[in-house]
Amino acid sequence: MANKEILLVVDVFSNEKAIDKEVVFQAMESALEMATVKRYANPIKARVEIDRKTGDYKTYRLWDVVAPNSEINGDVEFPGTQILIDVAKFDNPNAEVGDVVEEEIESVEFGRIAAQTAKQVIIHKIREAERKKIVDAYKSRVGELITGVVKRIEKGSVYLDLGGHVEAYIAKEDMIPREAVRVGDRIRGYLKDVRSEPRGPQLFVSRTAPELLIALFRLEVPEVSEGLISLMGAARDPGSRAKIAVKSNDPRLDPVGACVGMRGSRVQSVSNELAGERVDIILWNPNEAQYVINAMSPAEIQSIVVDEDKHSMDLAVGTDNLSQAIGRGGQNVRLATQLTGWELNVIDASKAEANSEAEAVKIKDMFVRELDVDDDIAMTLVEVGFNTIEEIAYVPVSEMLEIEGFDEELVNELRSRAKDVLLISAIAAEEKIETNEPAQDLLEMEGMDDDLAYELASRGIITMDDLAEQSIDDLLSLPEMDEDRAAKLIMKAREPWFSEEKGE
Repeated sequence: MANKEILLVVDVFSNEKAIDKEVVFQAMESALEMATVKRYANPIKARVEIDRKTGDYKTYRLWDVVAPNSEINGDVEFPGTQILIDVAKFDNPNAEVGDVVEEEIESVEFGRIAAQTAKQVIIHKIREAERKKIVDAYKSRVGELITGVVKRIEKGSVYLDLGGHVEAYIAKEDMIPREAVRVGDRIRGYLKDVRSEPRGPQLFVSRTAPELLIALFRLEVPEVSEGLISLMGAARDPGSRAKIAVKSNDPRLDPVGACVGMRGSRVQSVSNELAGERVDIILWNPNEAQYVINAMSPAEIQSIVVDEDKHSMDLAVGTDNLSQAIGRGGQNVRLATQLTGWELNVIDASKAEANSEAEAVKIKDMFVRELDVDDDIAMTLVEVGFNTIEEIAYVPVSEMLEIEGFDEELVNELRSRAKDVLLISAIAAEEKIETNEPAQDLLEMEGMDDDLAYELASRGIITMDDLAEQSIDDLLSLPEMDEDRAAKLIMKAREPWFSEEKGE
Protein backbone atom coordinates (compact mmCIF):
# COMPACT_ATOMS: atom_id res chain seq x y z
CA MET A 1 0.00 0.00 0.00
CA ALA A 2 2.79 2.36 0.98
CA ASN A 3 4.48 1.67 -2.35
CA LYS A 4 1.35 2.68 -4.24
CA GLU A 5 1.05 5.82 -2.12
CA ILE A 6 4.58 6.84 -3.09
CA LEU A 7 3.82 6.42 -6.79
CA LEU A 8 0.54 8.31 -6.32
CA VAL A 9 2.25 11.23 -4.58
CA VAL A 10 4.86 11.39 -7.33
CA ASP A 11 2.18 11.42 -10.04
CA VAL A 12 0.11 14.12 -8.30
CA PHE A 13 3.00 16.51 -7.65
CA SER A 14 4.51 15.92 -11.08
CA ASN A 15 1.24 16.62 -12.90
CA GLU A 16 0.08 19.56 -10.78
CA LYS A 17 3.43 21.39 -10.71
CA ALA A 18 4.60 20.31 -14.17
CA ILE A 19 7.81 19.02 -12.57
CA ASP A 20 9.82 16.07 -13.78
CA LYS A 21 8.98 12.88 -11.82
CA GLU A 22 12.65 12.31 -11.02
CA VAL A 23 12.69 15.54 -9.00
CA VAL A 24 9.72 14.36 -6.91
CA PHE A 25 11.29 10.90 -6.39
CA GLN A 26 14.46 12.60 -5.11
CA ALA A 27 12.36 14.72 -2.74
CA MET A 28 10.64 11.60 -1.42
CA GLU A 29 14.01 9.93 -0.87
CA SER A 30 15.25 12.98 1.07
CA ALA A 31 12.11 12.92 3.25
CA LEU A 32 12.57 9.23 4.04
CA GLU A 33 16.27 9.79 4.80
CA MET A 34 15.39 12.56 7.28
CA ALA A 35 12.80 10.34 8.97
CA THR A 36 15.38 7.54 9.26
CA VAL A 37 18.00 9.81 10.85
CA LYS A 38 15.47 11.06 13.40
CA ARG A 39 14.96 7.51 14.73
CA TYR A 40 18.49 7.47 16.15
CA ALA A 41 19.59 9.26 19.30
CA ASN A 42 23.04 10.03 17.85
CA PRO A 43 23.68 11.51 14.39
CA ILE A 44 23.97 9.03 11.53
CA LYS A 45 24.04 9.15 7.74
CA ALA A 46 21.41 7.37 5.68
CA ARG A 47 20.48 6.83 2.06
CA VAL A 48 17.10 5.77 0.67
CA GLU A 49 16.65 4.31 -2.79
CA ILE A 50 13.14 4.14 -4.32
CA ASP A 51 12.41 1.83 -7.25
CA ARG A 52 10.95 4.17 -9.89
CA LYS A 53 8.67 1.46 -11.29
CA THR A 54 7.28 -0.37 -8.22
CA GLY A 55 7.62 2.22 -5.47
CA ASP A 56 9.59 -0.24 -3.30
CA TYR A 57 12.38 1.35 -1.33
CA LYS A 58 15.44 0.30 0.64
CA THR A 59 17.36 2.16 3.35
CA TYR A 60 21.12 2.08 3.90
CA ARG A 61 23.19 3.38 6.77
CA LEU A 62 26.44 5.05 5.69
CA TRP A 63 29.89 5.33 7.26
CA ASP A 64 32.87 7.31 5.98
CA VAL A 65 36.08 5.26 5.95
CA VAL A 66 38.80 7.11 7.92
CA ALA A 67 42.31 6.54 9.24
CA PRO A 68 42.89 6.16 13.00
CA ASN A 69 42.91 9.47 14.89
CA SER A 70 46.12 9.64 16.97
CA GLU A 71 44.70 12.35 19.19
CA ILE A 72 41.99 10.03 20.51
CA ASN A 73 43.99 6.80 20.91
CA GLY A 74 43.58 5.69 17.31
CA ASP A 75 39.80 5.74 17.42
CA VAL A 76 37.29 7.63 15.24
CA GLU A 77 36.11 11.14 16.08
CA PHE A 78 32.45 10.53 15.10
CA PRO A 79 31.47 6.90 15.74
CA GLY A 80 27.97 7.33 14.35
CA THR A 81 29.20 8.30 10.88
CA GLN A 82 32.80 7.05 10.65
CA ILE A 83 34.52 3.65 10.51
CA LEU A 84 38.22 2.79 10.76
CA ILE A 85 39.96 1.59 7.61
CA ASP A 86 41.06 -1.66 9.34
CA VAL A 87 37.46 -2.52 10.29
CA ALA A 88 36.18 -1.68 6.82
CA LYS A 89 38.72 -4.05 5.25
CA PHE A 90 37.14 -7.05 7.08
CA ASP A 91 34.17 -6.89 4.72
CA ASN A 92 35.94 -5.29 1.78
CA PRO A 93 39.71 -5.83 1.44
CA ASN A 94 39.80 -3.16 -1.29
CA ALA A 95 38.40 -0.43 0.97
CA GLU A 96 40.37 2.82 1.12
CA VAL A 97 40.27 5.98 3.24
CA GLY A 98 37.63 8.27 1.78
CA ASP A 99 35.30 5.47 0.67
CA VAL A 100 31.77 5.11 1.99
CA VAL A 101 30.58 1.85 3.57
CA GLU A 102 26.87 0.98 3.30
CA GLU A 103 24.75 -1.41 5.34
CA GLU A 104 21.08 -2.08 4.63
CA ILE A 105 18.84 -1.37 7.64
CA GLU A 106 15.13 -1.50 8.32
CA SER A 107 13.20 1.15 6.42
CA VAL A 108 10.75 3.48 8.13
CA GLU A 109 7.15 3.12 7.04
CA PHE A 110 5.99 5.75 4.61
CA GLY A 111 2.72 6.24 6.42
CA ARG A 112 4.51 6.99 9.70
CA ILE A 113 6.81 9.64 8.31
CA ALA A 114 6.27 12.98 9.97
CA ALA A 115 3.91 14.55 7.47
CA GLN A 116 5.28 18.05 7.94
CA THR A 117 8.89 16.97 7.32
CA ALA A 118 8.00 15.13 4.14
CA LYS A 119 5.87 18.01 2.94
CA GLN A 120 8.61 20.60 3.59
CA VAL A 121 11.27 18.56 1.81
CA ILE A 122 9.06 17.90 -1.18
CA ILE A 123 7.93 21.54 -1.46
CA HIS A 124 11.53 22.74 -1.10
CA LYS A 125 12.73 20.42 -3.87
CA ILE A 126 9.82 21.38 -6.09
CA ARG A 127 10.47 25.08 -5.55
CA GLU A 128 14.12 24.56 -6.46
CA ALA A 129 13.07 22.76 -9.61
CA GLU A 130 10.54 25.47 -10.46
CA ARG A 131 13.13 28.23 -9.98
CA LYS A 132 15.64 26.36 -12.16
CA LYS A 133 12.94 25.92 -14.78
CA ILE A 134 12.26 29.68 -14.76
CA VAL A 135 15.97 30.50 -15.08
CA ASP A 136 16.37 28.07 -17.98
CA ALA A 137 13.29 29.50 -19.71
CA TYR A 138 14.34 33.17 -19.41
CA LYS A 139 18.13 32.92 -19.65
CA SER A 140 18.03 33.28 -23.42
CA ARG A 141 15.63 36.23 -23.18
CA VAL A 142 18.01 38.62 -21.43
CA GLY A 143 17.96 41.86 -23.42
CA GLU A 144 14.32 41.47 -24.46
CA LEU A 145 11.25 43.52 -23.68
CA ILE A 146 8.93 41.80 -21.23
CA THR A 147 5.43 42.71 -20.03
CA GLY A 148 3.88 42.00 -16.65
CA VAL A 149 1.20 43.01 -14.19
CA VAL A 150 2.19 44.84 -11.00
CA LYS A 151 1.74 42.23 -8.26
CA ARG A 152 3.01 44.19 -5.27
CA ILE A 153 5.04 47.27 -4.39
CA GLU A 154 7.58 47.27 -1.55
CA LYS A 155 9.50 50.42 -0.60
CA GLY A 156 9.52 51.70 -4.17
CA SER A 157 10.51 48.35 -5.69
CA VAL A 158 7.98 46.56 -7.89
CA TYR A 159 7.22 42.86 -8.36
CA LEU A 160 5.71 41.89 -11.71
CA ASP A 161 3.59 38.85 -12.43
CA LEU A 162 4.63 37.53 -15.83
CA GLY A 163 2.09 34.70 -15.76
CA GLY A 164 2.57 31.01 -15.06
CA HIS A 165 3.76 31.69 -11.48
CA VAL A 166 6.72 33.63 -12.87
CA GLU A 167 7.71 36.80 -11.02
CA ALA A 168 10.10 39.57 -12.03
CA TYR A 169 11.67 42.27 -9.88
CA ILE A 170 12.23 45.96 -10.61
CA ALA A 171 14.47 47.61 -8.01
CA LYS A 172 13.64 51.13 -6.87
CA GLU A 173 16.65 52.54 -8.73
CA ASP A 174 15.43 50.84 -11.92
CA MET A 175 12.01 52.49 -11.70
CA ILE A 176 11.32 55.78 -13.46
CA PRO A 177 11.43 58.56 -10.80
CA ARG A 178 8.03 59.84 -9.68
CA GLU A 179 6.24 57.33 -11.92
CA ALA A 180 2.76 56.54 -10.57
CA VAL A 181 2.43 52.74 -10.50
CA ARG A 182 -0.39 50.82 -8.83
CA VAL A 183 -1.07 47.15 -8.21
CA GLY A 184 -2.80 45.70 -11.26
CA ASP A 185 -1.12 48.04 -13.78
CA ARG A 186 0.37 46.41 -16.85
CA ILE A 187 3.86 47.72 -17.58
CA ARG A 188 6.84 46.85 -19.76
CA GLY A 189 10.48 46.54 -18.81
CA TYR A 190 13.90 45.54 -20.12
CA LEU A 191 15.08 42.13 -18.85
CA LYS A 192 18.63 42.99 -17.84
CA ASP A 193 19.64 39.90 -15.86
CA VAL A 194 18.58 36.36 -14.89
CA ARG A 195 20.29 34.83 -11.86
CA SER A 196 19.71 31.53 -10.11
CA GLU A 197 19.37 32.41 -6.43
CA PRO A 198 18.08 30.24 -3.58
CA ARG A 199 15.70 32.92 -2.40
CA GLY A 200 14.29 36.20 -3.63
CA PRO A 201 13.89 37.37 -7.23
CA GLN A 202 15.61 35.76 -10.18
CA LEU A 203 14.44 37.92 -13.09
CA PHE A 204 15.72 41.49 -12.87
CA VAL A 205 13.98 44.12 -14.95
CA SER A 206 14.76 47.79 -15.61
CA ARG A 207 12.51 50.70 -16.59
CA THR A 208 15.43 53.16 -16.75
CA ALA A 209 17.89 51.37 -19.07
CA PRO A 210 18.54 53.02 -22.47
CA GLU A 211 18.00 49.56 -23.99
CA LEU A 212 14.31 49.79 -22.99
CA LEU A 213 13.92 52.83 -25.24
CA ILE A 214 15.51 50.93 -28.13
CA ALA A 215 13.28 47.89 -27.51
CA LEU A 216 10.13 50.05 -27.48
CA PHE A 217 11.01 51.71 -30.81
CA ARG A 218 11.76 48.28 -32.25
CA LEU A 219 8.24 47.29 -31.21
CA GLU A 220 6.51 50.44 -32.48
CA VAL A 221 8.42 50.93 -35.76
CA PRO A 222 8.01 48.02 -38.20
CA GLU A 223 10.81 49.38 -40.41
CA VAL A 224 13.28 48.63 -37.61
CA SER A 225 12.39 44.94 -37.35
CA GLU A 226 12.44 44.75 -41.16
CA GLY A 227 16.03 46.03 -41.20
CA LEU A 228 15.22 49.24 -43.09
CA ILE A 229 16.16 51.38 -40.08
CA SER A 230 18.96 50.77 -37.56
CA LEU A 231 18.86 52.08 -34.00
CA MET A 232 22.43 53.21 -33.29
CA GLY A 233 22.21 54.09 -29.61
CA ALA A 234 20.17 55.78 -26.92
CA ALA A 235 20.64 57.96 -23.84
CA ARG A 236 18.07 58.70 -21.16
CA ASP A 237 17.29 60.93 -18.23
CA PRO A 238 14.50 58.57 -17.08
CA GLY A 239 11.06 60.14 -16.92
CA SER A 240 12.27 63.47 -18.28
CA ARG A 241 14.06 63.35 -21.62
CA ALA A 242 15.83 60.94 -23.95
CA LYS A 243 17.72 60.87 -27.24
CA ILE A 244 17.87 57.99 -29.70
CA ALA A 245 20.07 57.84 -32.82
CA VAL A 246 18.64 56.31 -36.00
CA LYS A 247 20.10 55.44 -39.41
CA SER A 248 18.33 54.55 -42.64
CA ASN A 249 19.50 51.52 -44.59
CA ASP A 250 17.31 52.59 -47.52
CA PRO A 251 18.16 55.96 -49.12
CA ARG A 252 14.48 56.48 -49.98
CA LEU A 253 13.40 56.28 -46.34
CA ASP A 254 13.48 59.11 -43.80
CA PRO A 255 14.41 57.34 -40.51
CA VAL A 256 13.45 60.25 -38.28
CA GLY A 257 10.02 60.62 -39.88
CA ALA A 258 9.40 56.88 -39.72
CA CYS A 259 10.17 56.82 -35.99
CA VAL A 260 8.04 59.87 -35.30
CA GLY A 261 5.08 58.33 -37.14
CA MET A 262 1.91 59.90 -38.51
CA ARG A 263 1.21 62.98 -36.40
CA GLY A 264 3.79 61.74 -33.92
CA SER A 265 1.82 58.59 -33.10
CA ARG A 266 4.81 56.24 -32.82
CA VAL A 267 7.04 58.41 -30.68
CA GLN A 268 4.04 59.33 -28.54
CA SER A 269 3.33 55.67 -27.84
CA VAL A 270 6.90 55.22 -26.64
CA SER A 271 6.69 58.40 -24.55
CA ASN A 272 3.45 57.25 -22.90
CA GLU A 273 5.05 53.93 -21.95
CA LEU A 274 7.90 55.84 -20.28
CA ALA A 275 5.75 58.09 -18.07
CA GLY A 276 5.76 60.99 -20.54
CA GLU A 277 9.52 60.99 -21.22
CA ARG A 278 10.21 63.40 -24.10
CA VAL A 279 12.20 61.69 -26.85
CA ASP A 280 14.49 63.45 -29.37
CA ILE A 281 15.10 61.37 -32.49
CA ILE A 282 18.61 62.05 -33.78
CA LEU A 283 19.92 61.30 -37.26
CA TRP A 284 23.11 59.26 -36.92
CA ASN A 285 26.08 60.32 -39.06
CA PRO A 286 29.40 58.53 -39.69
CA ASN A 287 31.12 61.91 -39.37
CA GLU A 288 31.69 62.28 -35.62
CA ALA A 289 31.46 66.09 -35.63
CA GLN A 290 28.20 66.09 -37.61
CA TYR A 291 26.81 63.38 -35.34
CA VAL A 292 27.55 65.57 -32.32
CA ILE A 293 25.87 68.55 -34.01
CA ASN A 294 22.78 66.39 -34.61
CA ALA A 295 22.86 65.06 -31.05
CA MET A 296 22.88 68.59 -29.62
CA SER A 297 19.57 69.33 -31.34
CA PRO A 298 17.59 71.56 -31.00
CA ALA A 299 20.58 73.79 -30.14
CA GLU A 300 22.49 75.29 -33.08
CA ILE A 301 26.26 74.84 -33.04
CA GLN A 302 28.39 77.56 -34.60
CA SER A 303 31.77 75.87 -34.48
CA ILE A 304 33.52 72.77 -33.12
CA VAL A 305 37.06 72.20 -31.90
CA VAL A 306 37.97 68.50 -31.73
CA ASP A 307 40.58 67.08 -29.36
CA GLU A 308 41.23 63.51 -30.51
CA ASP A 309 43.65 62.74 -27.65
CA LYS A 310 41.12 63.62 -24.94
CA HIS A 311 38.20 62.40 -27.06
CA SER A 312 36.42 65.68 -26.42
CA MET A 313 34.85 68.50 -28.42
CA ASP A 314 34.39 72.16 -27.58
CA LEU A 315 31.08 73.37 -29.00
CA ALA A 316 30.65 77.09 -29.58
CA VAL A 317 27.07 78.39 -29.53
CA GLY A 318 25.53 81.85 -29.63
CA THR A 319 24.94 83.63 -26.32
CA ASP A 320 21.16 83.59 -26.83
CA ASN A 321 21.33 79.83 -27.57
CA LEU A 322 23.63 78.88 -24.69
CA SER A 323 20.98 77.85 -22.15
CA GLN A 324 19.17 75.71 -24.74
CA ALA A 325 22.41 73.94 -25.70
CA ILE A 326 23.26 73.13 -22.09
CA GLY A 327 19.68 72.29 -21.11
CA ARG A 328 18.09 72.35 -17.70
CA GLY A 329 20.65 71.13 -15.19
CA GLY A 330 23.01 70.33 -18.09
CA GLN A 331 20.54 67.74 -19.40
CA ASN A 332 20.91 68.35 -23.14
CA VAL A 333 24.70 68.27 -23.26
CA ARG A 334 24.80 65.33 -20.82
CA LEU A 335 22.48 63.22 -22.99
CA ALA A 336 24.42 64.16 -26.14
CA THR A 337 27.64 63.11 -24.38
CA GLN A 338 26.15 59.72 -23.44
CA LEU A 339 24.75 59.19 -26.93
CA THR A 340 27.88 60.04 -28.93
CA GLY A 341 30.55 58.87 -26.48
CA TRP A 342 32.42 62.19 -26.80
CA GLU A 343 33.08 64.52 -23.87
CA LEU A 344 31.25 67.70 -24.93
CA ASN A 345 31.98 71.18 -23.57
CA VAL A 346 29.59 73.98 -24.48
CA ILE A 347 31.12 77.46 -24.60
CA ASP A 348 29.88 80.91 -25.56
CA ALA A 349 30.76 81.58 -29.22
CA SER A 350 31.83 85.19 -28.55
CA LYS A 351 34.16 84.09 -25.75
CA ALA A 352 35.41 81.18 -27.85
CA GLU A 353 36.22 83.56 -30.69
CA ALA A 354 38.09 85.89 -28.34
CA ASN A 355 40.01 82.96 -26.84
CA SER A 356 40.76 81.63 -30.31
CA GLU A 357 42.07 85.01 -31.47
CA ALA A 358 44.22 85.36 -28.36
CA GLU A 359 45.60 81.85 -28.85
CA ALA A 360 46.29 82.59 -32.53
CA VAL A 361 48.24 85.74 -31.61
CA LYS A 362 50.20 83.77 -29.01
CA ILE A 363 51.15 81.08 -31.54
CA LYS A 364 51.98 83.71 -34.19
CA ASP A 365 54.33 85.53 -31.80
CA MET A 366 56.00 82.20 -30.96
CA PHE A 367 56.59 81.49 -34.68
CA VAL A 368 58.01 85.01 -35.19
CA ARG A 369 60.36 84.58 -32.24
CA GLU A 370 61.46 80.97 -32.79
CA LEU A 371 61.60 80.86 -36.60
CA ASP A 372 62.73 84.47 -37.14
CA VAL A 373 60.00 85.20 -39.71
CA ASP A 374 57.80 88.26 -40.24
CA ASP A 375 54.20 88.61 -38.96
CA ASP A 376 52.63 87.84 -42.34
CA ILE A 377 54.33 84.44 -42.74
CA ALA A 378 53.71 83.55 -39.07
CA MET A 379 50.00 84.45 -39.32
CA THR A 380 49.65 82.46 -42.55
CA LEU A 381 51.04 79.40 -40.77
CA VAL A 382 48.51 79.89 -37.95
CA GLU A 383 45.59 80.39 -40.35
CA VAL A 384 46.26 77.11 -42.19
CA GLY A 385 46.31 75.20 -38.90
CA PHE A 386 49.92 75.00 -37.65
CA ASN A 387 50.18 75.18 -33.86
CA THR A 388 53.66 73.89 -32.99
CA ILE A 389 57.24 73.98 -34.21
CA GLU A 390 57.15 70.15 -34.48
CA GLU A 391 54.35 70.31 -37.07
CA ILE A 392 56.35 72.68 -39.26
CA ALA A 393 59.49 70.56 -38.94
CA TYR A 394 57.91 67.28 -39.93
CA VAL A 395 54.78 67.94 -42.00
CA PRO A 396 55.22 66.68 -45.60
CA VAL A 397 56.69 69.26 -47.99
CA SER A 398 53.81 68.67 -50.41
CA GLU A 399 51.27 69.88 -47.83
CA MET A 400 53.17 73.08 -47.11
CA LEU A 401 53.56 73.78 -50.83
CA GLU A 402 49.76 73.92 -51.07
CA ILE A 403 49.79 77.08 -48.93
CA GLU A 404 49.18 80.12 -51.11
CA GLY A 405 52.37 82.20 -51.57
CA PHE A 406 54.71 79.45 -50.32
CA ASP A 407 57.35 78.14 -52.73
CA GLU A 408 59.80 75.27 -52.31
CA GLU A 409 62.65 77.52 -51.14
CA LEU A 410 60.54 79.08 -48.39
CA VAL A 411 59.16 75.74 -47.27
CA ASN A 412 62.61 74.15 -47.03
CA GLU A 413 63.95 77.16 -45.10
CA LEU A 414 61.03 77.05 -42.62
CA ARG A 415 61.46 73.31 -42.07
CA SER A 416 65.23 73.72 -41.59
CA ARG A 417 64.78 76.51 -39.02
CA ALA A 418 62.10 74.49 -37.19
CA LYS A 419 64.38 71.45 -36.93
CA ASP A 420 67.26 73.65 -35.66
CA VAL A 421 64.97 75.07 -32.94
CA LEU A 422 63.95 71.55 -31.87
CA LEU A 423 67.57 70.36 -31.82
CA ILE A 424 68.78 73.33 -29.74
CA SER A 425 65.87 72.81 -27.33
CA ALA A 426 66.69 69.09 -26.93
CA ILE A 427 70.41 69.83 -26.28
CA ALA A 428 69.51 72.49 -23.71
CA ALA A 429 67.19 70.10 -21.92
CA GLU A 430 69.87 67.39 -21.86
CA GLU A 431 72.46 69.83 -20.50
CA LYS A 432 70.02 70.94 -17.83
CA ILE A 433 69.56 67.35 -16.70
CA GLU A 434 73.31 66.74 -16.63
CA THR A 435 74.25 69.99 -14.83
CA ASN A 436 71.47 70.02 -12.27
CA GLU A 437 72.93 68.15 -9.31
CA PRO A 438 70.81 67.87 -6.15
CA ALA A 439 72.13 69.78 -3.13
CA GLN A 440 73.51 67.86 -0.17
CA ASP A 441 70.61 68.89 2.10
CA LEU A 442 68.14 67.45 -0.42
CA LEU A 443 70.09 64.20 -0.76
CA GLU A 444 70.32 63.72 3.01
CA MET A 445 66.72 64.72 3.78
CA GLU A 446 64.66 62.11 5.66
CA GLY A 447 62.36 60.19 3.29
CA MET A 448 64.51 61.01 0.22
CA ASP A 449 66.37 58.56 -2.01
CA ASP A 450 69.02 59.24 -4.67
CA ASP A 451 66.79 58.46 -7.66
CA LEU A 452 64.09 60.84 -6.47
CA ALA A 453 66.61 63.55 -5.58
CA TYR A 454 68.14 63.48 -9.08
CA GLU A 455 64.70 63.41 -10.68
CA LEU A 456 63.76 66.50 -8.67
CA ALA A 457 67.02 68.20 -9.63
CA SER A 458 66.34 67.55 -13.32
CA ARG A 459 63.15 69.55 -12.84
CA GLY A 460 64.92 72.47 -11.17
CA ILE A 461 64.22 71.44 -7.57
CA ILE A 462 67.80 71.47 -6.25
CA THR A 463 67.56 72.23 -2.53
CA MET A 464 65.24 71.57 0.41
CA ASP A 465 64.02 75.17 0.07
CA ASP A 466 63.10 74.50 -3.56
CA LEU A 467 61.13 71.41 -2.46
CA ALA A 468 59.43 73.31 0.36
CA GLU A 469 57.99 75.77 -2.17
CA GLN A 470 56.28 73.00 -4.16
CA SER A 471 52.64 71.90 -3.87
CA ILE A 472 51.43 68.30 -3.67
CA ASP A 473 50.08 68.55 -7.23
CA ASP A 474 53.53 69.63 -8.45
CA LEU A 475 55.05 66.36 -7.22
CA LEU A 476 52.34 63.94 -8.37
CA SER A 477 53.84 63.78 -11.89
CA LEU A 478 56.99 62.17 -10.46
CA PRO A 479 57.43 58.39 -10.92
CA GLU A 480 55.83 56.25 -8.17
CA MET A 481 54.65 59.32 -6.23
CA ASP A 482 51.36 59.47 -4.36
CA GLU A 483 49.64 62.23 -2.37
CA ASP A 484 50.68 60.87 1.03
CA ARG A 485 54.40 60.69 0.21
CA ALA A 486 54.35 64.08 -1.55
CA ALA A 487 52.76 65.71 1.52
CA LYS A 488 55.31 64.14 3.90
CA LEU A 489 58.28 65.24 1.75
CA ILE A 490 57.04 68.82 1.48
CA MET A 491 56.35 69.07 5.21
CA LYS A 492 59.81 67.67 5.98
CA ALA A 493 61.39 70.23 3.66
CA ARG A 494 59.48 73.03 5.42
CA GLU A 495 60.58 72.05 8.95
CA PRO A 496 63.54 74.53 8.89
CA TRP A 497 61.07 77.34 8.17
CA PHE A 498 59.08 76.53 11.31
CA SER A 499 62.28 76.32 13.37
CA GLU A 500 63.32 79.77 12.20
CA GLU A 501 59.89 81.21 13.10
CA LYS A 502 60.14 79.79 16.64
CA GLY A 503 63.65 81.21 16.95
CA GLU A 504 62.41 84.67 16.11
